[in-house]
Amino acid sequence: MTAPAAPYVRPDAAQFLAYLNNLPGPRTHELDAPAARAIFAAMPGVADLPAGELAVVRDLAIPGPAGTIAARLFDAAERREPGPALLFFHGGGFVIGSVDTHAAACAEIARVLALPVVSVEYRLAPEHRWPAAPDDCEAAARWLASNPPELDRVVTSLVLCGDSAGGNLAIVTAMALRGAPAAVPVIVQAPLYPATDMAREYPSFAEFADGYLLTRETMRWFADAYAADLPHARTSPLAHDLAGMPPAVIVTAGLDPIRDQGRAYAAALVGAGVPTVFQEATGNVHGFLNLRRAIPSSQGDLAAYLVALKQAIVSAEGARVMAQAAGVPA
Repeated sequence: MTAPAAPYVRPDAAQFLAYLNNLPGPRTHELDAPAARAIFAAMPGVADLPAGELAVVRDLAIPGPAGTIAARLFDAAERREPGPALLFFHGGGFVIGSVDTHAAACAEIARVLALPVVSVEYRLAPEHRWPAAPDDCEAAARWLASNPPELDRVVTSLVLCGDSAGGNLAIVTAMALRGAPAAVPVIVQAPLYPATDMAREYPSFAEFADGYLLTRETMRWFADAYAADLPHARTSPLAHDLAGMPPAVIVTAGLDPIRDQGRAYAAALVGAGVPTVFQEATGNVHGFLNLRRAIPSSQGDLAAYLVALKQAIVSAEGARVMAQAAGVPA
């Protein structure tokens, strides 16, 4: 019987993985949450590109269901005409990650898309288990849609974005706002390598279980901390009705244990009649959004994603404006 072919690994990804897999010390799943967060917080300066200069980087305070939710506004322009705003939910397995760990990515997204980006500091597990994170993210989306004066920008529509766990939260928030719309519509959902179905294992989970940055043991550690109702729509949206969801731009990583969840979600959206653009970063690993220095080709993956996302936003916002002019409800 012929052994399965080894997966393609880009040279720069292979070099980074060789370095990572030979590092001494405990792995994420062998740490407590504060220690894991401290290590993850130190990564951007080593693995990611600098955030660079923006006209506006300002902290915000969002009213949430359990108190104030911290957030940060990134904008390449001091002033803006009315238009869409992008809400970003960071990755980190619902346990680690922050506005700071994803600041460089949010700055790049704001520059390339020429949109205001609001990054959300939702509550983390295990201190705040499910559904604290989706509750905070939905509250943040409704707040942004309400055009709060603190934002100093007029928002006509929302784009929901996030990576990994944050991609899950972007989808879950889009689903919540489909059922009970906010003050302005969600025009695009744009998850990067999202978790979409935590109730079952897909082939990529076993194929890339160890040695590709995100491991099986770390994912189980995240899941235990999050303690979600796995079949629930606010955990595993793929297993639920997707009709009427906003247009999607989805990117997966070819060497990712949750790759197949993203692929399946894109296919299910197409099956439900949702306009969908799907891309895969072949030969790259989970988390490449924050690895543009360590894996330089990741910058190309992000660039391709943002080209597709910009086109989707222009198309969806144009359709919204035409519908509004025709007197059709959003």
